[in-house]
Amino acid sequence: MIILGIESSCDETAAAVVEDRTRILSSVVASQVDVHHRYGGVVPELASRMHVEAIIPVVDEAIQKAGISLDQINGVAATRGPGLIGALLVGFSFAKAFAHARNLPLAGVNHLEAHIYSLFLMDDPPALPLITLVVSGGHTNIYYVASKTQFELMGQTRDDAAGEAFDKVSKMLDLGYPGGPVIEKLARTASPNIQFPRSLLEKNSFDFSFSGLKSAVARFIHEQKISSPKDKARVAASFQAAVIDVLGTKLIQAAQARNCPRIGISGGVSANQTFAQALRERAGKEGIRVFAPPASLCGDNAAMIAARGSVMIEQGDLCIHEHDVFSRNKI
Repeated sequence: MIILGIESSCDETAAAVVEDRTRILSSVVASQVDVHHRYGGVVPELASRMHVEAIIPVVDEAIQKAGISLDQINGVAATRGPGLIGALLVGFSFAKAFAHARNLPLAGVNHLEAHIYSLFLMDDPPALPLITLVVSGGHTNIYYVASKTQFELMGQTRDDAAGEAFDKVSKMLDLGYPGGPVIEKLARTASPNIQFPRSLLEKNSFDFSFSGLKSAVARFIHEQKISSPKDKARVAASFQAAVIDVLGTKLIQAAQARNCPRIGISGGVSANQTFAQALRERAGKEGIRVFAPPASLCGDNAAMIAARGSVMIEQGDLCIHEHDVFSRNKI
């Protein structure tokens, strides 16, 4: 089965062609980072307009790179949510029209479930069950994945997502957007010798909270009048260390609570190699193996949408004309 996947939940317009659930024939992503960089974050109205401009060229390129004809496509999968409503509407509406015109089944995919599926596109995918962290600019959620259709939410952020905290701290330090890559790069040049708080919340809770950490960093920058590159690097390293510590603690606790020897990380922040390596070292001491997708599958992409949509189409979990997009998470 060959599935065309379409993703437009935030600031990337993406299309991909996936065969038999796991074989990526093509994956094309048109990023808007250069446009939103000047504003220090994603501007929803601009994102929507740019999706309109990019959607047809990106889909055309994905089909051409896959080396297939339109007649070979067996189904369409598109992100239905969560995400920015205007951005979602562009990709989902296009997918509806494409599927209707070609008389193809359409799956409306949950973006977070798709991030979990990015792990199954790896050359060495994890077995199930699996504890998975979906960590990005919009979400920081822990799931117990019992099967490829059963996702139990164990914990989530109560305020800022981890990626959002990276972006905000980067803005405080005048480092630019997106914050994750620039903070990781700068942090490599300094020691994390500032003791920022780690919010672990209630005992046995798998929820997260990064607002206190963000506020502590803001106070430190203001009180210490941080301005030199050296001092900014110290703040970046110490902030990143605090986030990594909390993420690792919660993930390992969740795995131990379910007696699960496997942890998966996905979403944009999982591309942070400092985080991935620290988690592998820490989890390894507990006999837990960590799985992380390649960088090309960490961020928003349509291959993961097509992979999740393939299963939905096979099971008859299809969209009808009345279905619409949604902004908040439903799993």
